[in-house]
Amino acid sequence: MARAGLTPERLTLAGAELADEVGLDQVTVSALARRFDVKVASLYSHLKNSQDLKTRIALFALEELADRVAAALAGRAGKDALAAFGDAYRDYAREYPGRYAAAQLRLDTETAAASAGVRHARMTRAILRGYDLTEPDQTHAVRMLGSVFHGYVSLEMAGGFSHTAVDSQQSWEWTLDSLDALLRGQASS
Repeated sequence: MARAGLTPERLTLAGAELADEVGLDQVTVSALARRFDVKVASLYSHLKNSQDLKTRIALFALEELADRVAAALAGRAGKDALAAFGDAYRDYAREYPGRYAAAQLRLDTETAAASAGVRHARMTRAILRGYDLTEPDQTHAVRMLGSVFHGYVSLEMAGGFSHTAVDSQQSWEWTLDSLDALLRGQASS
C-alpha cells in the first residue's frame, strides 16, 4: 500500500525543490526517499525510476515556465514582448536552477509533443508576429531566440560574466536591443 500523502505530484514538486537545492544530476529516487524519510521501495508505486522522476520534473518546469512567460507577455507586443519573454526566462533560471536544467532535458517525441514546450514555441511565434516574419525566417528566429536566451542564461549561471567590470544586466539589455534590431531588420529585408 502507498504511504499516505505521497503522490506523484507531491514527489515531483519535492524532486523539483531538491533539484534547485543540489542540482538536477543529484536527483534520484533514493535522494527523494531520504527527503521523505521513507524506504526507496515505497516510492516505486508512484515513480518508475530516477529518469521517470526527472522527466516529471522537466514537464513540471516547462509548465511552470510557460505560465510565467504567458503572464509576462500579456498585453505586450514588439520589443516589449521580446524583453518580457527573455526576462521571464532568465528570472526563472536564476530562481529555479535545477528546474531550469530539467526543462532542457531531451524528451521522447510523444512526451515532448504533449508538454508545455509546445506552448513555448507558440508564444515565441506570437512575439515574432510583431516583426512580420514569414517562413522559414520565423522558424530560424524561434531557434535563434531559444539559443541566445539559453546560452546567455547558462553562461551567466556558470559565472561566465563575473570576470569583467561590465554589469551582466547591461549586457542583457544590449542583447535584447540587438535582437530587436536584428528582427526588425530581417522583417524589412
